[in-house]
Amino acid sequence: MQFTGVLKKMKTELNTEVQYYLDLPNDFIHFNSLLDQEIGFHFKGYKCLNCKEDKPIFRQGFCYSCFYKSPLAGEWIMKPELSTAHLNQEDRDLEYEKAVQLQPHIVYLANSGDVKVGITRKTQVPTRWIDQGAHEAIPILETPNRYLAGIAEVALKNHISDKTNWRNMLRNNINEQDLFAVQQELKEFLPEETEDFFIENPKKTEINYPVIKYPTKIKSFNFKKNLSYTGILKGIKGQYLIFEDNTVFNIRSNSGNVVDISI
Repeated sequence: MQFTGVLKKMKTELNTEVQYYLDLPNDFIHFNSLLDQEIGFHFKGYKCLNCKEDKPIFRQGFCYSCFYKSPLAGEWIMKPELSTAHLNQEDRDLEYEKAVQLQPHIVYLANSGDVKVGITRKTQVPTRWIDQGAHEAIPILETPNRYLAGIAEVALKNHISDKTNWRNMLRNNINEQDLFAVQQELKEFLPEETEDFFIENPKKTEINYPVIKYPTKIKSFNFKKNLSYTGILKGIKGQYLIFEDNTVFNIRSNSGNVVDISI
């Protein structure tokens, strides 16, 4: 079988094991059903996720122009503490920014090898944790907007990492810690204006991934280095496909690339 389409972040569903789907224009690929099968990816061109034009992808699936103009790529997305919609101040498109920023956000702890702090819109729980390859996560705060979550994260990352070690995550090298104990330890470092949003006795989410074999010596594949790759799928974790020869392919970081997929 062969499919053609532009790569985007895989859709996920939390189940006994996470279910992974790639949404293409005329098809829907369920990657879990392809474990132990050979899959090929062949580069065909580009399609910016914003303007839809055939332009080289710069970052996050956007061409250079869209990355610096589209409200979907504003700096506040990567740096939530820069959010200004609560002040009625526009960055690129105030209506869009209000819709995204002025909704409940979760500051959380997730263990994807080591414990890290992060934030996400409440509607993106547990999707955000799955995308990071976390095997467990708990909320710390639930804030009414993105700005408050952002300043809380800035304060906490002075005491705990806000980064995922993707190689340890893919190898399944896990440093087990008590997330509830870490949450209580971090409480004293929260900015005063966020203290009322602290969640006592949060619920822990546990996540299992469809992996037959974890990689040992990781080889990363992307279309900037090679135009095609074929391998036997052995697992899926985060937004990565894991292959038998220890090659890993990050679907999300290759967003905006048009590919042929052969199965």
